[in-house]
Amino acid sequence: MAETMRDIMNPGANDHDTRFPQAPEDWTTADAEQRAAEEGLSLSDDHWETIRALQGFFAKAEQPNPRALHDALDEHFHDRGGLKYLYEIFPGGPVAQGCRLAGLTPPAGAVDHSFGSVQ
Repeated sequence: MAETMRDIMNPGANDHDTRFPQAPEDWTTADAEQRAAEEGLSLSDDHWETIRALQGFFAKAEQPNPRALHDALDEHFHDRGGLKYLYEIFPGGPVAQGCRLAGLTPPAGAVDHSFGSVQ
């Protein structure tokens, strides 16, 4: 039985992963795993936590400020080393690479090749 309007309007549509309630509609964990493998990453629980956090930030603000994202991620992962830790698990940058894995477009300024960005 259909539980939501989405189920009624789109019967047979892909079920949205409840672990990622704010994920883009066309995003799946398989997409993230495939992209991570292409980028040489094996996704851990902390990667998934970062992906969920980024999707949550983008749900609140369509194009959040990269500085605000860095600050929020630094605080969220403070007990594990903050941004230093995140740059270890996301060698392409927690915002730029994290957004790609989360199915999001990195905000302007997150990737800047002219200043030696990591991606």
